[in-house]
Amino acid sequence: MALFFWSYFWILEHPRSVAVVMPEIWLDHWVGFVPSAFPIYVSLWLYVFLPPAVMGNLRALVWFGVWVGAMCLFCLALFWWFPTQTPLVHMDWSLYPGLAVVKGVDAAGNACPSLHVASAVFSLCWMHRILAQLRSPAVLRWISAVQCVAIVWSTMATLQHVALDVFAGVAVGLVFAAASLAHVKNTAEPTAAS
Repeated sequence: MALFFWSYFWILEHPRSVAVVMPEIWLDHWVGFVPSAFPIYVSLWLYVFLPPAVMGNLRALVWFGVWVGAMCLFCLALFWWFPTQTPLVHMDWSLYPGLAVVKGVDAAGNACPSLHVASAVFSLCWMHRILAQLRSPAVLRWISAVQCVAIVWSTMATLQHVALDVFAGVAVGLVFAAASLAHVKNTAEPTAAS
């Protein structure tokens, strides 16, 4: 994770070319700015640790790490080759201390696809598989889905991303989740092959 963040911020500070400003669409104006969405935005860092925390199969755990790493590398490559940024917003961020920290550290770059969204969607798909294999109550899968949707919404509500970043992040998360889950059939119980 330390290597990922070093790479992420290095690319943010040293883009290959001038970043393209991502355009807004009607959905961006419909969602709007909601400062209280910040705790939901930050909750991604707990949400992404849920699948490995409940995985009962070492082989699946290792492959989860490999696949999420591949997804991050893919996004980092896109950020490097096709730098994008969110539209600049003229706002006094000091009125929103939590968001001010994120805005100060993350700047407006590395926007598309939203890796925040891709990570949430990837984690959702794995949680769905794990909970199904554990025969957990369906309500847990619904709670996980609601949390994922809330995280996705929060990326726009905190003005960290625009809708097109979100759509691209959903696509990346789904593609890598589908490929990884097709590769790893059993996530819940130890197998003889592990």
